[in-house]
Amino acid sequence: MPHSVGQSGESSAVVVHRWRLLAVLLAAQVIANIDTAIANIAAPVIQSGLDASGGQVGLVVSGYVVAYAVLLVAGARLGESHGHRRIFLTGLAVFTVASLACAVAPDAGVLIAARAVQGGGAALMVPQVLSGIQLHFTGPQRIRALGYYAVALSGGAVAGQVLGGMLIAADLFGTGWRPIFLINLPVGVLLLWAAQRSMPRDENGKKPGSTQEVDVRGMALLSVTILLLIVPLLLGNDEGWPLWTWGCLAASVPVAVVFRWSQRRRSALGGRPLIAEEVVHEPTVRWSLVAHGITTMTYFALLFVLANYLQDGVGRGPAYAGLAMVSWVSAFGLAGPLLVRVPERHKAAMPALGCLILATSYTALWTYLATAHHAGPALFVLLGIGGFGLGISSNALIAQMTFALPDRYAADLSGVISTNAQLWGALGVAALGGGYLSLADGGLESAVHAMEAVLATSAVLSVLSAVAAWQGRLTRATSGRRLSV
Repeated sequence: MPHSVGQSGESSAVVVHRWRLLAVLLAAQVIANIDTAIANIAAPVIQSGLDASGGQVGLVVSGYVVAYAVLLVAGARLGESHGHRRIFLTGLAVFTVASLACAVAPDAGVLIAARAVQGGGAALMVPQVLSGIQLHFTGPQRIRALGYYAVALSGGAVAGQVLGGMLIAADLFGTGWRPIFLINLPVGVLLLWAAQRSMPRDENGKKPGSTQEVDVRGMALLSVTILLLIVPLLLGNDEGWPLWTWGCLAASVPVAVVFRWSQRRRSALGGRPLIAEEVVHEPTVRWSLVAHGITTMTYFALLFVLANYLQDGVGRGPAYAGLAMVSWVSAFGLAGPLLVRVPERHKAAMPALGCLILATSYTALWTYLATAHHAGPALFVLLGIGGFGLGISSNALIAQMTFALPDRYAADLSGVISTNAQLWGALGVAALGGGYLSLADGGLESAVHAMEAVLATSAVLSVLSAVAAWQGRLTRATSGRRLSV
């Protein structure tokens, strides 16, 4: 069904085949998320194949995430100012070429640099995904599209682990880890062709290359702030939290203050800030970002901790560890279609309900381990409950934010939501993942106790996220607006 850009009815302007467009956008989101996770599985093979140090391998994994997180908001703003189609295609092309550079990298230094460029390409294309959903889908169809978006987020991460394990085990033509990047080439070329056919041409009234609306100073300040936050969070555990990590975290505060000052000053002078003040000041968005961030934090931590627990603690292989999350993703995918069918009067309660279901799953998993069970089919079932809860909360919270503001703030919300998730995810791996590694000092018993501690903490955090989600609902109700989905 075609739908015109920025309008609720049909128009002879830019007509978009929405579901074909959605398939292309979500495919790009999936490959971006796959490459976030796939290097984790390949790290030992990369280290031996390139004779790299532990620190270099850490940068291969984290360099992508750092560039990705730092440039997400900039990618969103560039999409709005230069055209979503143009920036999406540019980002996809950069991502694809950088993947080739990763695959043929002769040493660790080249691989690290190529991974950073690859993350930058992903940061250009990914914000256009959520912006595209907000601009081309309305009402129940937006909820349905967001359901598929949530599946792409979760499924891509798990697919990265499963696919990485399979490709490395296959050792195609003796190439070792290199196929995990080579596979992006045919996928990237196919998506470039499909995007050119399905994405509407940019008609924003601006000349290509115009920077009139781009807040370059804001981009630089926000990038430095995120860099100072995410680098120590990603590398702190492996480095033993040296002084420089705490220095970076401390320095992020004054830089963030300067960023906020620059945004307010630009707005006062009549300019367009990097992040619109309306987004920052909307209570529903703020509370929803907290709730979405906390649940994302526990999910990223679970991906990291569960893989370590099942392999190093229980003694299962990487394929088993990757497949353990399939039930989570499958249940995650049920949430979108079900949310569309929820009666209107109950939809506002869905964000908090999803958080509570997630808390219930973590509690049930803790109970399972505490009763001398270590792995097995029941573990997969309980993980499925968690995936269902996260799917409901993620879909409903993103919908709550996108409906809280007019569509003209699509780029602002897209960049903020994506960056917020990456920062909370890095915090989850650093805090909960680091806590697990410090407690699981050897043997099955210590691994079980460490896993129990992570699950108990995640359950408490999920309850807190439910409180934040409910507060977001209350602030929306008191503002006199109705969540129309």
